[in-house]
Amino acid sequence: MAGEPKPVCACKGIRSCLLCEGPGKTGSRDTAQQPLRFIYEPRSGRAVRAEGGQRHSFELPGVLLLEEFVSEEEEERLVSTMDRDPWMDSQSGRRKQDFGPKVNFKKQRVRLGGFSGLPPSSRELVQRMEGRPGLGGFLPVEQCNLDYCPRRGSAIDPHLDDAWLWGERLVTLNLLSDTVLTLSRGGAEAGGGEAGGELWVSVPLPRRSLLVLGGEARHRWKHAVLRQHITARRVCCTFRELSDKFLPGGPQGALGSELLDIALSFQGVPV
Repeated sequence: MAGEPKPVCACKGIRSCLLCEGPGKTGSRDTAQQPLRFIYEPRSGRAVRAEGGQRHSFELPGVLLLEEFVSEEEEERLVSTMDRDPWMDSQSGRRKQDFGPKVNFKKQRVRLGGFSGLPPSSRELVQRMEGRPGLGGFLPVEQCNLDYCPRRGSAIDPHLDDAWLWGERLVTLNLLSDTVLTLSRGGAEAGGGEAGGELWVSVPLPRRSLLVLGGEARHRWKHAVLRQHITARRVCCTFRELSDKFLPGGPQGALGSELLDIALSFQGVPV
C-alpha cells in the first residue's frame, strides 16, 4: 500500500536480502559455467562426487567437524541468553552480535573500543574446546554471533577471513537448525576441475555441531552459507584466535596479550 514504510535492512553494494530485493537484484550466485559439486565426508576427510556410476574424490585437509558439541539443554540456554541482548541488522539478511575489538582491516589497525570480553556464557564452551583434538591451545579473542532467518533471505557470500589479525583456526558452533557450509575454489587451482571452472564442496553442518576450519580449508577455500540452505532459524557463534603477529614474541605481542586478557575475562557485552 502507498505510504507504508519500506522494510529496513543493512545491505550495501552488491549485498541483498528479501527485504530489499527488487527486479534485477537477487541474492543468487552467478557463475560463468556450472561448478563441479562435491560433498564432504567427515569420516574420510575427502570431498566426494558421484557421477555416471563413478565415484570421484579428493582429500580436503583442514576441516574438522565435531557433532553434538553441546546438548539440547545447553543449546536452548545459549540461544535464550543471546536473545536477551539486542541483535543488530547486518548485510544479506543476517543479524549479529559482536564481542571483539574494533578493527580496520584495510588500514590494519586495532583498538579496544568498548570491548569488554567474550560473554559469560562462552566460558564453559571455550574450556571444552581446548580439550578436543585439533583445538589444543585455542584461545579466542573474538566472538561473533549471527542470526539467520529464511524469511529475510539470510546468507553469507563466499569469502576468506582476514589472516593479518585472525589466526590459524576459525571455529563455528551451529545452533537451532541443520545447514550447509559451501567451500569454493577454482577447479584448476584445487587440482580437481577444468581450467576456469570452479569447485563447490558442501559441508553438512548438523544442529549443535562445531566446525573448525584451518590450513588449506581456511586459507585457500572461500566459505559461504547459501540462501537455499537456511530453512529455519539458525544461530551460529564464530570464534577467532589471534595470528602469530599478536602472540608473545610477535611485533604486536603486547597488544595481543591485552586483548586476550580482556577476552578471557568473560565479562563481555555486545559492542
